[in-house]
Amino acid sequence: MPTLLHIDSSPLYGRSVSRELTGAFVAQWKSSHPGGTVIDRDLNSTSIPPINADWVSAVYTPEEARTPQQKELLSLSDSLLAELEQADEYVFGVPMHNFGVPSVLKLWIDQISRVGRTFSYADGKPKGLIAGKRATFIIATGGMYDAQTQMASFNFVEPYLRSVFGFLGVTDATFLTAGGTMALSHGKDRDAFLAPHLQAVQTQAQILQGGHA
Repeated sequence: MPTLLHIDSSPLYGRSVSRELTGAFVAQWKSSHPGGTVIDRDLNSTSIPPINADWVSAVYTPEEARTPQQKELLSLSDSLLAELEQADEYVFGVPMHNFGVPSVLKLWIDQISRVGRTFSYADGKPKGLIAGKRATFIIATGGMYDAQTQMASFNFVEPYLRSVFGFLGVTDATFLTAGGTMALSHGKDRDAFLAPHLQAVQTQAQILQGGHA
């Protein structure tokens, strides 16, 4: 049966738009896959240190030659990679922070971007090693950054995620964006704002059912 990896990165919890939307996605996915498994990873409750020189050295040391200290340095990375490899599908909740992804998500990406595990180079050409996976990125932005808007060039979230995951081999990616969340702080009705976005994420979760009929 299929496995879904559900990752949230917003620090706002109950007030988070991206968390509410990923929650709706997961609920619909569970309904469509009654025998499926969901792995939940909350990046704000996971202590992820930034990578350092010792971590990089451990990654580039052959596995059989790693010291106990090096293995310990990579233990979190190994756990996160196991979740990534076990899952068939991914859903990410991603609020825009300062035009980019949240720092906790960047730390997670650094931990799972490992030569020989998620990418390799052959004859100088990169090859993504996470093959056959599907990802849905649910993005929430305070302002409007759609292609036709004045602020479109400030949106580094989707281009970055599409590039990174494409590099790692995840080319089947869908991006759903709830733009203009700042209106919720100025009196806009939350239910009315969320309605079309909830419909979009539920529809996406239903679409994914077709791959595991």
